[in-house]
Amino acid sequence: MEFFYSSIGASSVIVLLIGAWRFLNWAWITPKKMEKRLRRQGLQGNSYGFLFGDTRDMGRMLEEAKSKPISLTDDILPRIMPFINETMQHKGKNSFFWLGPRPAMVILDPEQVKEVFAKYFTYQKPRANPFSKLLALGLASLDTEKWAKHRRLLNPAFHVEKLKNIKAGRLALLILHI
Repeated sequence: MEFFYSSIGASSVIVLLIGAWRFLNWAWITPKKMEKRLRRQGLQGNSYGFLFGDTRDMGRMLEEAKSKPISLTDDILPRIMPFINETMQHKGKNSFFWLGPRPAMVILDPEQVKEVFAKYFTYQKPRANPFSKLLALGLASLDTEKWAKHRRLLNPAFHVEKLKNIKAGRLALLILHI
């Protein structure tokens, strides 16, 4: 009987250690490796913050932006996405930030945006929560053949001449989840 209890205790400890290792790998080791890879590729961004990334700063900046009156300019990005606007100003037009333990990239170069849309099998979207499909059915939430069909419909809007006319790349903002 003593052997039975000691084997259950040892099994429990092993299961806990495996779970702790998986959590640590998901919440710290993998994001730090991704951060190194992104920096090696020449992208700039904030350092990874354990578990929450930049989400606290995003919330704080959004509340701050909402508390100020709206100005009468065409530039609404500082009002609706203040964190991304500040990231682009300080880190550059091709940069990254953290949504929890996952990096998100800001891409404003029209050629790179075109490449992402053209190679949709290479740049796969992360698996979405089943409830998110009820909320958003746009191009960003689609995959494979449905994505290709909608992309063909939108293709004229992404012609190089039309992309050149976009003011400072404001409408070409693409947040790509890795």
